[in-house]
Amino acid sequence: MRLRLLLSFVLIAALAACGDGTASQGSGGAAADKRIRLAYQAFPSGDLVVKNKRWLEEALPGFQIQWTKFDSGASINTAFVAGSVDIAAIGSSPVARGLSAPLNIPYQVAFVLDVAGDNEALVVRNGSGVSAIEGLRGKKVATSFASTSHYSLLAALDQAGVRESELTIVDLEPQDILAAWTRGDIDAAYTWLPTLKELKKNGKVLIASRELATAGKPTLDLGVVSTAFLKAHPEAVDAWRKAEARALQLIADNRGQAAAAVAAELNLTSQDAEEQLGQGVFLKPADLAAPEWLGTPERPGALADNLVSAAQFLKDLQKIDAVPDLATVRSAIYTKGLPDVLTP
Repeated sequence: MRLRLLLSFVLIAALAACGDGTASQGSGGAAADKRIRLAYQAFPSGDLVVKNKRWLEEALPGFQIQWTKFDSGASINTAFVAGSVDIAAIGSSPVARGLSAPLNIPYQVAFVLDVAGDNEALVVRNGSGVSAIEGLRGKKVATSFASTSHYSLLAALDQAGVRESELTIVDLEPQDILAAWTRGDIDAAYTWLPTLKELKKNGKVLIASRELATAGKPTLDLGVVSTAFLKAHPEAVDAWRKAEARALQLIADNRGQAAAAVAAELNLTSQDAEEQLGQGVFLKPADLAAPEWLGTPERPGALADNLVSAAQFLKDLQKIDAVPDLATVRSAIYTKGLPDVLTP
């Protein structure tokens, strides 16, 4: 674990040395100052709708919009520390880790993309003889470390009374999980769509994130913004929030049209994309300002409590050094203008 941390900081130093980290904060001249660097992940979401339909480019013609694909929240956190990302789609567990020591990343949670449902799950290979989580003792299980799936895997093991030391957990990105599964190198995996769908073709779901949410361990996909970028370009952040809200409304009103955009981004059929969108839980724009989510400037929402709870769970498992206090996390939830700012 310490080797992974050391390698991460080596990468951070290398990225920072390239001079890319502060460009969009205004130090790189006028052209760089009008750039937005967005990190996205290849899972069915409104974020992919925004990307595919170029709504952000439409709303901010004076900005250079750069979309970069990342495979996990851990790599996005590394990019934020390096100052090479302005806005990102990232899971709640990596955000809890990012707001905690030793990372203490200066970013703000400004959107809830989705709540994990059946779109993330623990799958065991057919023929493994495993029919319950307890049967994973002695098995090799893959997940992407520091992701929502990793958090959910640990929560599922804890719920079943299985110690992490009783099995082998390997760190693989989704595409590598699929390759390892195909080769027969792993017995089970906790991952998300679209990789999850491929594993289910010859595997069985032991538990999905929807069930863990019911048991008090919910995970979410969040939209986060660099604090420096937010201070420099609040109007651009508002435009991004409006575009993401527009995508959520499209998912609610016209799932087929939203699925077509997601299908184009993930190289799926529209039918597959619509089915996969149906496995997540998507809020409506008005819900974001509700007490259980982001809340408003006057009434902070429960999302901060969720992140502190996730950080405490990670601390108990010795995955992070310390848990930030609730006031610190609340200060990292960006609610200015809610809910009115989400209206086109």
